[in-house]
Amino acid sequence: MKFGVVIFPGSNCDKDLIETLETISGTKVEELWHKETDIKGVDFVFLPGGFSYGDYLRSGALAKLSPIMQSVIEHANKGGYVMGICNGFQILCESGLLPGALLRNTSIKFKCENVFLKPLNITSKISNQLYQNKAYKIPIAHGEGRYYADEATMKELEANDQILFKYCSEDGEINDISNPNGSMQNIAGICNTGKNVFGMMPHPERCASKYLLNTDGRSIFESILN
Repeated sequence: MKFGVVIFPGSNCDKDLIETLETISGTKVEELWHKETDIKGVDFVFLPGGFSYGDYLRSGALAKLSPIMQSVIEHANKGGYVMGICNGFQILCESGLLPGALLRNTSIKFKCENVFLKPLNITSKISNQLYQNKAYKIPIAHGEGRYYADEATMKELEANDQILFKYCSEDGEINDISNPNGSMQNIAGICNTGKNVFGMMPHPERCASKYLLNTDGRSIFESILN
C-alpha cells in the first residue's frame, strides 16, 4: 500500500506522521503539497494535525479550498482511503467528506494531554487490530475538538456503526469526566458510510514508538497495514 501525507501551510505533525508510516510500513511516503493536484498514485491519503492556514476563519475552513483537496475528495469518492488526524479531521468535516463539525472545547482552553480511547468499531480499516476491552492511551492537542452533529446525523452514525472511538477512563468507562472537550456522546473518531474515510482528534502518531514511551497508537497503523 502506498501512503501520502498532505502538507498545508501550518501543518506541524506531517513529519511525525511520515516518520511513523515509513518506520512501520518500511516504504517511502509521498509528500503531497497543498497547491498541487496530483496525489501521486497513493492508495491512502493522510491529512495531518497542525494549524492549517493558522486556523483563520475556522479550523479547516480554508484548507478545504486548497487545490489538493479536490483530488483528495475525488479519491475518496472513488473508494480510496483517506484519514484525517486532529486538524485533518476538522478539514474532512469542513470539506463534507465526514458528517458533523468540530467546535471549540467547552472549557474554551487548548487541551494538550493524554486521554484514553475505547474502540467501538473494531472491523474498520484503522481499527481491526484493536480490542474493545482495552483503553488506549493517546495524546490530544487541540482547542476545537468538540464533535457536534444534529440528532438525525447522530442516529445515522450509530445505526451505520460509524463511531470508531469514544473518550473513556483508564478503566474503559465512557463518562463525562473522561470527555476532554465536550464532544457529543464522548465521540473521538468516526468514519463515513463507505468506511473508507476516517477522522480522529487524538494523535496516534505521537504514541507509536518505544522512544516516545507509549506504543498504543501503533495498533492503528498496524490495522491499516493488516
